[in-house]
Amino acid sequence: MGRCVFFFCSLVVLLILMSFGFSTPNYRVPESLRVTQQTEYLYPQQLVVLKPNLAIPPFLGTSYVGFKEALAFKESRGNYFSMNTLGYLGKYQFGIGTLQLMGVYNATRFLNDPVLQEKVFYTNMSRNKWILRRDIQRFVGKRIGGVEITESGMLAAAHLAGPGNVKKYLRSWGARDTIDVYGTAVSIYIKKFSGYDLSHVSPKKNPKI
Repeated sequence: MGRCVFFFCSLVVLLILMSFGFSTPNYRVPESLRVTQQTEYLYPQQLVVLKPNLAIPPFLGTSYVGFKEALAFKESRGNYFSMNTLGYLGKYQFGIGTLQLMGVYNATRFLNDPVLQEKVFYTNMSRNKWILRRDIQRFVGKRIGGVEITESGMLAAAHLAGPGNVKKYLRSWGARDTIDVYGTAVSIYIKKFSGYDLSHVSPKKNPKI
């Protein structure tokens, strides 16, 4: 008898709750977050397969902006105020020696100035593109270790290990593959950052900020 009463009471309560129904809260999107214009998208030239639980940067296409943001994510997760265990600074992890080549001598100012960091990155890219100009003409489109050599891959590797080590890798056809202290090789950057359009970057000899 007790079980029947319990079952009947439970059924009544369930029917009462169902009679109220379910409603969706009426949320409004703030005007500042509304999309009012069409946006232009750039798509990868090759199929991108995303692995579960893998942190990736926002995909910004194969332009210069897409390149620098992907490289920054690899270097510092895009953090302008980052400093690693070896003292490399900023969003793109520059060393003091490279900063001095660009005409920047105040590390504290550099670390706290995102605009300056972006200028230094472009200036360094221009410098590396000048140094590697003959190797770009010679090797782009060729394959080393099954990987097609591209200008963006070469410049990314130059950011990692310096243009001199990129020259060594290319001119030895992969036999001299420099590895940094964290175990990242020139060949990894050449492969990972291939296929970006860096025609926006003009080669320049000894550029300064």
